[in-house]
Amino acid sequence: MSARNNILNKLRAGLEGTTPRPDDFDEALVIEPWQYAPEDRIQRLRSLMEAVHTEVDTLPAADWPAKAQALLDSRNLRNVLYAPSTEHGQQLAEHWADAGAKQLLVAYDRPIEEWKDELFWQVDASVTGTAGAIAATGSLVLWPDRHEPRLMSLLPPLHIALLKASEIEDNLYRMMQKQNWAAGLPSNLLLVSGPSKTADIEQVLAYGAHGPKELVVLILEDA
Repeated sequence: MSARNNILNKLRAGLEGTTPRPDDFDEALVIEPWQYAPEDRIQRLRSLMEAVHTEVDTLPAADWPAKAQALLDSRNLRNVLYAPSTEHGQQLAEHWADAGAKQLLVAYDRPIEEWKDELFWQVDASVTGTAGAIAATGSLVLWPDRHEPRLMSLLPPLHIALLKASEIEDNLYRMMQKQNWAAGLPSNLLLVSGPSKTADIEQVLAYGAHGPKELVVLILEDA
């Protein structure tokens, strides 16, 4: 018998003769203090994220590729990482071709082992989608997958995150319910409230030590 089965059998034996405790979970405790009028969610999210050095812009959904181009132009960046198989990746590529944008589009379309040095040291910015946001805590929800791996939001110095206004929820519990997280979670789900920062060295706050130095959130208004 394996060590795993030995452990499980001991746990099962320890439960013999016991009865489960009743579930006294009170949903009101986790949602009532953190509910907002729909028109207030964006402002609360913006105020909390801006307080930790996140840039937040609200714009029509169709305008985000031009805004992304302007962000790169203003910083004199050379390239931007994107996911070509996603809808927003295709929108970005179409805009780049039509507008004659000067930055190189870098597709995340191969295993990391094939281009680790380039990905770690030569990519200036990235554009990714999000799974929504939480107004109560001022947090983005990132749900990495094979199309947009975690490294897309972790490595480039500038991370541009696309957030649909309709996917801003009051609190984490409501988001878990609405998106049915109980049906299955990814191996890596992230709550992000701002750019990477640390004060480990001499208690001096520094940005970009463990991830992007800049985070820009583009809130896309529904058509």
